Amino acid sequence: MTVKFSSLWLSLAFAGLIATNSAHAEGKISKIGVIAPLAGGSAADGSEMVDGAKLAVDEINATGGVAGYKLQVVVGDTQSMSVESVTSAVQRLTNDPDLNAVITGYADYSNFEIEMMAEQDMPYLLYASTDSTRAIIAPHPDKFPTVWSLNASYDAYKTAMIPVLHSLEKSGKLKLQNKKVALISTDNPYSKSIMNGLKKSFEEDGWTVTSADLLPTGEISDWRTFLVKVRQDNPAVVINTDPRADNAAKFLTQFLEQPTNSLVFIQYAPHIPEFLKLTGEKATGVIYNLIGGTLPKSPRTAEINTKFHAKFGYEPGSSGPAVYEEVMLYADALKKVGDPKKRLAIGKAIGEINKLTAQGRLSFDPKTHLAVQSDDDFPIQFYQVWDGKRVLFSPQQHADGEFRMPPWMKQ
Repeated sequence: MTVKFSSLWLSLAFAGLIATNSAHAEGKISKIGVIAPLAGGSAADGSEMVDGAKLAVDEINATGGVAGYKLQVVVGDTQSMSVESVTSAVQRLTNDPDLNAVITGYADYSNFEIEMMAEQDMPYLLYASTDSTRAIIAPHPDKFPTVWSLNASYDAYKTAMIPVLHSLEKSGKLKLQNKKVALISTDNPYSKSIMNGLKKSFEEDGWTVTSADLLPTGEISDWRTFLVKVRQDNPAVVINTDPRADNAAKFLTQFLEQPTNSLVFIQYAPHIPEFLKLTGEKATGVIYNLIGGTLPKSPRTAEINTKFHAKFGYEPGSSGPAVYEEVMLYADALKKVGDPKKRLAIGKAIGEINKLTAQGRLSFDPKTHLAVQSDDDFPIQFYQVWDGKRVLFSPQQHADGEFRMPPWMKQ
């Protein structure tokens, strides 16, 4: 009787141990923090970032997770992207002992939070404001072993437009009335550095810069003071480097109240779905460019866009797919390392990645921790909006359409 009781007790104890271990294994969670602006003019972009992270995490978890862990998204709202709101969001997330990585499209324009991540050896993948990223990392790249940018140098934003304009003119697709350009920017590191770079590039090519105005960062409802001067000078090209979709929509609407015979270029904002919703048919003819954007003819892009539409009901811009790919990069590194707490090893594994993504072939420059930029890696893409769609017309190897003269310009 005693033997039977002992055997029964051992069997029950063993079964309980197996169940406990199994439950423990199934319950292993590694949290990924997403910091994004979810209020103000960048809220649509911020929401898309969160959607991209959730899409990737749900997909990974549906196949059993990675390295024995299920991933979980936790969100830190950087609101207006002020220093205080970004700092608060980062601190709240990183105080969680189960948080093992942080990702973003952009949390602010200066990327100062990179320093906070490095202090904790926190794997941190970001996407935008690469001038700011490079300025922080390049002097001492060894101090940032866990911080990597899923985007390339923005230098091409400042130089690539001139060759593209020359090419369009030579082909006969674009007719410019003069060599005058008007520029306007908002006072943040992203917009201002691109405008200053473009100003230098145009001047070196022999253009007259009729304006290079700088406005405070934030919501701008009235662009008419700048546009009055544009109408007086009648430049061949008008450029606005403010990236907010709401600001860009107001700028274009007010330009079209009395359009000049000018090609209109707006930085980044036309790639945000909200811009097309706000402008509708008015956006037809506007051009913009993008480094690190998804490549339209890539099967990977089609796959991600299809998944976005099925889950969220919309086709994303560039931030959602970028954050989706960031989660996948982290998952690749975690699979290789096996333990989310080995942050330095995960940072090293991310830095060694060389793979095809929706944005192009990704590898990292060890001196800057930026993605490598070239037509064969991450190309700079030039788009034109036409009938509510984005048409990539340069570089030719990635193009899915051709440039056309905007409807307000004289043929």
